[in-house]
Order: sequence, then structure tokens, then C-alpha cells
Amino acid sequence: MKILIASDLHWPTINGVASFSRNLAQGLAAKGHEVVVIAPSQTGRGYEEYDKNHVVKRTMALPFPFYQNFRISVTPQREVKKIIEDFDPDVIHIQSMLGIGRAALMTGKKHNIPVVATNHAMPENLIENMRLLAPFARPINYILKNYGARFHSNADYLTSPTQSAINLYKDDMKDVSIPVEAVSNGIDLSRFSPGEVSSELRKKYGLPSEKTPIITYLGRLDSEKHLPVMLHAARRVFDEVDGHVLIVGHGNEAEYLKELSKQLGIEKKVTFAGRVSDEDVTKLQKVGSVFCMPSPAELQCIACLEAMASGSPIVVVKAGAVHELCDEGKNGFVCETDNDADMAEKIVAILKDKKLQESMSKRSIEIAKTHDIQHTLARFEAIYQQLIDQYGA
Repeated sequence: MKILIASDLHWPTINGVASFSRNLAQGLAAKGHEVVVIAPSQTGRGYEEYDKNHVVKRTMALPFPFYQNFRISVTPQREVKKIIEDFDPDVIHIQSMLGIGRAALMTGKKHNIPVVATNHAMPENLIENMRLLAPFARPINYILKNYGARFHSNADYLTSPTQSAINLYKDDMKDVSIPVEAVSNGIDLSRFSPGEVSSELRKKYGLPSEKTPIITYLGRLDSEKHLPVMLHAARRVFDEVDGHVLIVGHGNEAEYLKELSKQLGIEKKVTFAGRVSDEDVTKLQKVGSVFCMPSPAELQCIACLEAMASGSPIVVVKAGAVHELCDEGKNGFVCETDNDADMAEKIVAILKDKKLQESMSKRSIEIAKTHDIQHTLARFEAIYQQLIDQYGA
């Protein structure tokens, strides 16, 4: 098949959508499909590049002021139209409802090309990073959800990473007549598995020896991730057990979080690794004694799945959809949102009980195996073929 993936968030941006769109493109190309990705330029001007086994067409883009290292294509219609007409794909898969996603949807409909849409969006994420708009959060969320429902109803098939993600929009999507299905983002299990971490890696990132338990987080350091809750929880944890925190990623709150760790008196027990290579992500996911996700705005959480595949128990919040990854008491715990005391209690329960930690590690690996990206790729291949057959009938 000739498959075009359109995404307003794509590698090298650190973001779940960006990770998924790249993993999807690489996975489909590895299976023999011809894949082209349309994504925002990282320099401003449009250009073309190769990412291992597929082509990425970059459209003109401007810096987006509310997210670090995020660029947005404001008016990409002409570029997107030309790319699609030149490539002539069998199917289009859009990952967003912003400029590129919208232009790809419109062009696909005009040229009678089937369009699959995956909804990764939670309007609350955007609003939390635009604090001047906070007083208007409720009406803005309503408008964005309403727009999302109308936008996605123009596609031929809609997916979202989890059933909880679909349920969040059930009321808004009640008038959408197209098929709607939960399809996991999936992860590459060949990259993530339990194992020892070298002393060189620990030294590189200033991590303690394997005798000291490590609480890990990997992702953007932006306000909707609620990382201050995790740091406050860590301070409580260190009152009861020895430990260390590893935070991997970058974002608008990086400096604030470093300052907060100083204010809490735990700066010597917190490592801010910043942005790291894909190779080091794989290695660092192995060091965690427990992976923590304080964000209430996850529609799945690829980083959490990677940690689970690497053998980490998890502590996640009830809100959003990330709790679907937790088999309560078996591979981790679900805690109350924005409750650092509850989060700390759950983390301590894991760190104090070696047998529990080991059994949770095994269960995390079992659950992660059900999210093998090969299953995801196979399901999308089937959806694509179904739509292609319908259009050709």
C-alpha cells in the first residue's frame, strides 16, 4: 500500500503523538509499504528528509510559543495538496486536527482517498500551557471538543489509543456515524526489556548504584504533566526510604522544577537528564524501581508502556486513560489525582516490599506484551485495506 501519514507533531518533538506517528511510519515501511509522512519543518522552510526507511516531507512552520521546540504549520494547504497529489496514496492517516491534519483531510476527501483519523487530543493539555486563557478554560474546552467531533466525523474511520479515551468524548461524538475503535499506540518490544544497566551509564547521568531504588519519569516537562506533585511525593518518600528520582525530557517547566527540588531540599536526590538519545531512552527505562505518571491528561502513555516492558511497576493517576495500564495491586497502583501524599504512599509500598516489586515487574511485562506495535500495525493494515476495498467497490 501507499500510505500517507499527516501529523502536526512528529519526531524530533518529544511527545506521545510524535512518537506514535514515527513508530507507525517506520513499522509500516518495514513491512514493505511505501510511506510518506507530512510534518512541520524544524527550520522554518519546507524540505524533504529520509528517516531510516521512509520519506518525511516538512512543510513551512513557525515556532509555537506555548510549547518548547514545537513548531506549527499555519497555512500548509498548498504544500499538503501538492504532496498528496504527487504521491497519490491509497490511504491517508491523520494524527491531528491542526493545519497539516486538516489540510490532509480536506485534500483526501476532494480526491476520493480514504482517510483514517486517530484522536490523540485532550483540549485540557493546550489550555494548561496557555495560562492567560485559564479563566476561559470551560468554554474553550467545549468549543475544541465540539470542533473535534465535527472534524473527525469527516474521516472514514476514527481510532483512539484506549477505550477510556473514546469514553471521554462519548457525548461529543454521539452524532458521529463513522466506525470508532480503540487501537493501542503500541511499542517496539524489541527495544524494551528488563536488564542490567552499566556503571558507565549511571555515571553519565549521575545516578546512584543499583542498591538505591529509582523513581522514574520520562516525557515533556510542561504544566499539564503535574510534575510538582511527583516531586512533593518524592520528598515524602525520602522520609521513609532511601531513593532517587530520574526525570528524562525537557519542556517549559524544566527550570521551575529544578528550583522546586531545591526548595524541597531534595535536589541531590533528583537527576534532570534533559533530552537524551533514543538509545539512552532504552537504557534508562531499565533503571526504574517504579515509573510514575502524575499527569491526568494522558490518552494512553507510550513512556509508561516502555517502562512496563522494561520491568517497572507503575504508579499512575485515576484521571485520563493511563489507569487502563494498571492492574491495581498487580503491576502497580492508581492514586488520587494531584494528591502527593497518596502518590508517596503507593510508591513507598512498592519500594519497601521487594517481593511485591518483583511480582509487579513480571505483571508489567505481561501487560506490555499485549501492546506490541506489531499488533497495532496489523490492525491498521486491516483498517486501511477495508477502506480501500470499500472505495474501490
